[in-house]
Amino acid sequence: MKCAGCVSAVERQLTGYSGVIDAQVNLLTEVAVVDCQANTVDPVALAKQLTAKGFPAQPRSSVAGTSPSTAQPTLTPAQRHEQEAREQVRRLVIASILIFFSILGHIGHWIDGLTLPVLSNIWFHWGLATVTLLVPGRPILVDGWRSFWQQSPNMNSLVGLGAFAAYAASCVALFFPQLGWECFFDEPVMMLGFILLGRTLEQGARRRASASFESLLALQPQVARLIGNSAGATPSSGERKKGWENESADAGTRGRGDAENGNITQNLAHSTQAKEATEQAGIEIPVEQVRVGECLRVLPGEKVPVDGEVVAGKSLVDESMLTGEPLPVSKQAGDKVTGGTLNQSGVIVLKVTRTGSETTLAQIVALIESAQTRKAPIQQLADTVAGYFSYGVLAIASVTFLFWYLVGTKIWPEVLSPMAGELAHSMPMSTSSLLLSIKLAIAVLVIACPCALGLATPTAILVGTSLGAERGLLIKGGDILEQIHKLDTVIFDKTGTLTTGKPTVTDCLPLAASSQMGDLTSHQLLQLAAAAESGTSHPLALAICNQAQQQQLPKLTAQDFYTEAGLGISALVENRRVLLGNAEWLSQQGVMIGDPVPDQVQHLVDAGKTLVYLAVDGVLAGVIAVTDVPRTEAKETVKILKNMGFRVMLLTGDQPNAAAAIAQNLLIAPKDVIAGVRPNDKAATITQLQNQGFRVAMVGDGINDGPALAQADVGISLNGGTDVAVETAGIILMRNCVSDVVESIQLSKATFQKIRQNLFWAFSYNALAIPAACGILLPGFGIALSPSAAGALMAFSSVSVVTNSLLLRRSKL
Repeated sequence: MKCAGCVSAVERQLTGYSGVIDAQVNLLTEVAVVDCQANTVDPVALAKQLTAKGFPAQPRSSVAGTSPSTAQPTLTPAQRHEQEAREQVRRLVIASILIFFSILGHIGHWIDGLTLPVLSNIWFHWGLATVTLLVPGRPILVDGWRSFWQQSPNMNSLVGLGAFAAYAASCVALFFPQLGWECFFDEPVMMLGFILLGRTLEQGARRRASASFESLLALQPQVARLIGNSAGATPSSGERKKGWENESADAGTRGRGDAENGNITQNLAHSTQAKEATEQAGIEIPVEQVRVGECLRVLPGEKVPVDGEVVAGKSLVDESMLTGEPLPVSKQAGDKVTGGTLNQSGVIVLKVTRTGSETTLAQIVALIESAQTRKAPIQQLADTVAGYFSYGVLAIASVTFLFWYLVGTKIWPEVLSPMAGELAHSMPMSTSSLLLSIKLAIAVLVIACPCALGLATPTAILVGTSLGAERGLLIKGGDILEQIHKLDTVIFDKTGTLTTGKPTVTDCLPLAASSQMGDLTSHQLLQLAAAAESGTSHPLALAICNQAQQQQLPKLTAQDFYTEAGLGISALVENRRVLLGNAEWLSQQGVMIGDPVPDQVQHLVDAGKTLVYLAVDGVLAGVIAVTDVPRTEAKETVKILKNMGFRVMLLTGDQPNAAAAIAQNLLIAPKDVIAGVRPNDKAATITQLQNQGFRVAMVGDGINDGPALAQADVGISLNGGTDVAVETAGIILMRNCVSDVVESIQLSKATFQKIRQNLFWAFSYNALAIPAACGILLPGFGIALSPSAAGALMAFSSVSVVTNSLLLRRSKL
């Protein structure tokens, strides 16, 4: 693909295919994301049809059922770009040599008396122009003609038509001298040379723009070191090695039984055998053949092949590719490791938990690629213009030719007089109105640049999303960038977002009502609560269970669990029905809370603690107080957001007193605190704010935040949260650090500003350059653009857009 016109043509081809619902094409990465009906579209057939239409394509992944040995080898994107770059440089070198000889042939125009007989010969310049069109310019002419034939003209169509027209007009002047026309064989030579120079510079800038993304692709290791059972396993090491050798020879298939893999994991659970496991050499296998549940050995200096859990060994792991955090993280048995991260100091053995497209790295790559194809609404105008750009330019060139040939030279006959004040390249005007009209029409064809329109948005998004990925910020697309630019309100969830999400139990308070069941001690109260809470993974439940473990309280048996999200839990503990939850929920279950509350309870309320009420067999038995401390960076984050002009709000299902205490600590105004909101009502609360005209960002991490994140104009999820929250959010913070909310908003705004600058430049360039090429300055100022000068300006316009996007890396966020 060469320009935005190609993008529009490819999208039309794809959406016209039976079963395809929608298609998004990225000019920069040359990737198409196709949304189609299930089991209706054959990717290979679709790629073949697109190739037949002049756009070589191939499916991203091999078709199911095709083995690696039978699949045709294909180049990776990086290899293909490298090959194209070498070819582009080769054509540029040839064009530069031809331009050099063309300039030598015209040296007499600038230095009187200095002429080179052979180089000044008109037939020599005819040869230079002919070689230019047949060698470095041939791909442009062929692709341009093919695009015309396929009824989807592109940038090459315009340049090729202009170059060929200049060559053809010069040939007519050469072979029919009686017409009195001048020959300008230097124009196609110069013009194509400038075009190739611009494209080479543009290609280099594109590669720099996509370098971060390609480096992310390169993080995936190609091999993994599979280990078998350690000493004491049923098969001997010799038998296992023999088995592996047989498997390696089995046409790429591996047929080990699942029972053996289970033995590996079980044996590694024992400390002695785990130590031995780190000393096994193992065998290297392609990472594609690794299965979930197998054990891999990772040496110092090697990358972790896939996602897994450490079962033996201890090491420091560099996770900067994932979080942007430069300091390595200590890993030992029980810790999770991510594929693509770098093992630094020790040998570790990991049990595979996710492979292939399910790994964290693969999902990040897929998310970034998806982000680069999701277009910002602001780009719709550019896409609409680009779709008809080539046709419009052809029409303008035709009108320019007809105007100057039939009307212009008669109104302003002085324009036919020789002049030397033209821009960039002296263009002595012939007395022929036909030749002047042809040159101006060629200049229009060459100077028009749909490339700048097509590159304006994808280059900025590619640089912005890649820069974000380096810093642990995943932005899901151009539409998210534009929404962030319009935000005025940022809403935070409390637990796990503004707070650490690791609450602790501070008080266990038995109440007088418990005397009906006999006196309950604080330890007994905590025992009952821990047994009931063992059926859920809510942060408050974990806090209660952890407290019971720390006090080494015996576990009570519990069954018949029932959870009402965000409100409470019910369980049968030692044949007694235990209810835990907030006061409102227990009241709904028929438990008498009592009014007024005891002084001890009121003291806990005034302290801003979260209260969990416990009832046994329908009678209130006690209260457990839990507190969750704010994150260290939360207060500064709120302050910066306020200074940026945002209204910062707190939305939580917690009790009003606890929410107010946190808000006061973080300097959030009381009127901006919405507490006691049920999980299924959070989205409705955001809808109410949106109906009032607010543009809302929601920051959360829990499964209860999923609907709210989806409802908000922009959802921001901490990666430490649930898969649901990550799936529904528009921005994912990989470092699980709330201060990254500020950085993600700043990066998004800076990226969107680059998109606006690029589009402004692209539209302004064409709005000014095309009229200048039409000859609008010729009557009053005597200035006209030669075809070669037009080619130089066109090349500069594309390079400037990509370079401006690259400047985003130097922005101080």
